[in-house]
Amino acid sequence: MAPLRDGVTDLVRWAAFSCFLVPVVLLWYGTSFAGTAGTALGLAAVTGVCRLLLRRSERLAARLPGGRRTGRAGHRHRAVRPARGGGRHAGQKTPVD
Repeated sequence: MAPLRDGVTDLVRWAAFSCFLVPVVLLWYGTSFAGTAGTALGLAAVTGVCRLLLRRSERLAARLPGGRRTGRAGHRHRAVRPARGGGRHAGQKTPVD
């Protein structure tokens, strides 16, 4: 039986592949080496930060009792009523009066 694959690992692998592929394509189409290097560093930084945030959210979700995913533990949130708006207001003159 094949081992279970981690979705985050697959996502990070595709992102790393993109960090390699995008600069290659940019060089192929004649972008300067400095611009390509800056793009590669930016993509690598964003990929690294996203990986850290994904791993952190997985750890936090694993800590919650019963697998529940809630906001702050022990706090109840009221549903926010939508603001009233639209419709006609009495006393205002409009072109349709």
